[in-house]
Amino acid sequence: MSSAERAPLYFDDAIHELAFPAPYHPQAPITHSVATGAGTGIGRNPALALAKRNFVVVLAGRNLQTLNETASLAGGAETLAVPTDVTNPASVAQLFEKTKATFGRVDVLFNNAGTSAPPVPFEQLTAEQWDAVVAVNLTGAFLVAQAAYRVMKDQTPQGGRIINNGSISAQVPRPNSAPYTATKHAITGLTKSLSLDGRKYNIACGQIDIGNAATSMVNRIST
Repeated sequence: MSSAERAPLYFDDAIHELAFPAPYHPQAPITHSVATGAGTGIGRNPALALAKRNFVVVLAGRNLQTLNETASLAGGAETLAVPTDVTNPASVAQLFEKTKATFGRVDVLFNNAGTSAPPVPFEQLTAEQWDAVVAVNLTGAFLVAQAAYRVMKDQTPQGGRIINNGSISAQVPRPNSAPYTATKHAITGLTKSLSLDGRKYNIACGQIDIGNAATSMVNRIST
């Protein structure tokens, strides 16, 4: 059974509530979304939830093969797979340039790409391991949110929805998870700042904090 088939129902509910500030009607115009980390795990499931609700979904992630696998599960919804390194400003800029050139606008961003360090004791954690997690989970989230924010601010009609993927780990961490926990705690600060700064441009920012999920990343740290 695929991770998409095991997806808990709350994914659909959470994406629905954050993406649609008003009651959703199936007759509403198709909306355009971007989902990062969409090739596997938690990123795949919300991407498919958006597709289920008639969004066009731009699937971003490092691996084109897994992005295409996600697209194949989208039930015929329109998707576009764009290989993207969220730690690279030029790659993130290219993602949104291609999205805008293809579809004209971005209405929803699911800002999800993330990674973790090996679960080693804190005193053994290297600076390189710390930096690698910060680069994806925090700097990557910033770069993607900023690029989406710029498009949403400049488009007509103005505005959009940014959904950041936090984690319950920010409040209830696992042992030996300092880089992941610290970066997910920082995502809450990013969410609150964007929620405030985006108001004047009709850009709303919310967050979902997911607990344990059967993903390859969780499997690595639980074995």
